[in-house]
Amino acid sequence: QVQFVESGGGLVQPGGSLRLSCAASGFTLDTYAIGWFRQAPGKEREGVSCTTFYGTIYYLDSVKGRFTISRDNAKNTVYLQMNSLKSEDTAVYYCARRTSNICSPSKTLYRYWGQGTQVTVSP
Repeated sequence: QVQFVESGGGLVQPGGSLRLSCAASGFTLDTYAIGWFRQAPGKEREGVSCTTFYGTIYYLDSVKGRFTISRDNAKNTVYLQMNSLKSEDTAVYYCARRTSNICSPSKTLYRYWGQGTQVTVSP
């Protein structure tokens, strides 16, 4: 059974940092594309970043240079390091898995989702 456990969210001041973790089970991480998404209140869920075994990575334009996605295949875990956080980064962050090893920012292409972790950026 495919499962994700996300952690690392919380309350942080603008300019601060957080590292989100997405621990996967039920499958081998390096076989599939894993994406991070976020959803702010009243907004659509949007793709933040994605990684594959082959290193194909994309970033949402608004997070480029501030967020870094990485993966530890030995731990079957994907991370999202978030630096220089802004109030507009406030959202619930989800990790998700495709059924292929091709990254995409489209949420409709991801079949399996974690429960989400809240990130709040506020003074």
